[in-house]
Amino acid sequence: MSARISVIGIAVALLVVAVFAAEVADQPVAAASSARHPVVVNRNSAPRVLSGAIDRAGQPATIACGTCHAVRPPDPQNRSGADLDQFHQGLNIVHGTNTCLSCHDAGNYDGLKLADGRKVAFEDSITLCSQCHGPQRRDYDHGAHGGMNGYWDLSRGGRVRNTCVDCHDPHVPKYQPAVPMPRPRDRFQAGAAHE
Repeated sequence: MSARISVIGIAVALLVVAVFAAEVADQPVAAASSARHPVVVNRNSAPRVLSGAIDRAGQPATIACGTCHAVRPPDPQNRSGADLDQFHQGLNIVHGTNTCLSCHDAGNYDGLKLADGRKVAFEDSITLCSQCHGPQRRDYDHGAHGGMNGYWDLSRGGRVRNTCVDCHDPHVPKYQPAVPMPRPRDRFQAGAAHE
């Protein structure tokens, strides 16, 4: 009889543990939502270009893209700086088969557009990039892609995340090959000179 009671007791204990584990598994894992410190994502505002003039404060004056593009009709055939007759002639574009209007909003050059035509602010360029670069976005969301500064453990401090255009030129996003630098000399390596 006592063996039967202990088996029932163990079964009840296992059932309680299983129910508790199922409840915990149903809860989203969101350390950031219960953390004391925020995760701040850099938001790059709409780009501005140098005008060649100096403002009243002695700083280089810039103008919004829409200033010039509002008076020029967009050309959907433009694919490179060589296709342009004013201003962006030196712009290099190596981003698949995209044209300027694949990403830029022809009705508002101070904004972007998704492939389905929905408008996107420059500040949300990560949404635009994500529609074609899903695996990179997945990795970004999990902290494996994209630069960040701060703490993994948000109970210890905040974190600042970069977005795509902080590291990649959107017109030529592939990193160019780099020549590695010589490794640093370590005073503990054999043959290292004492300084």
